[in-house]
Amino acid sequence: MFEKVRDMLISQLKLNNVEITPESRIKEDLGADSLDVLQMLMTLEEDYGFVIPDENLAEFKTVADIVDYCEKH
Repeated sequence: MFEKVRDMLISQLKLNNVEITPESRIKEDLGADSLDVLQMLMTLEEDYGFVIPDENLAEFKTVADIVDYCEKH
């Protein structure tokens, strides 16, 4: 799941030569804004068939936060 999220971030944020680890902070380290995060989460919802409630969006600070949520649902 980490690889899927990492690849999605690379594609969506057009990242080149950026090392993404589970500890990478989505906004601070990778330069994503709230809309980028929302679009990525919507894609994950479509691909995996689960719904991420809006109130959970603020919880996703690192790549690992997203991966953990996806693996649990």
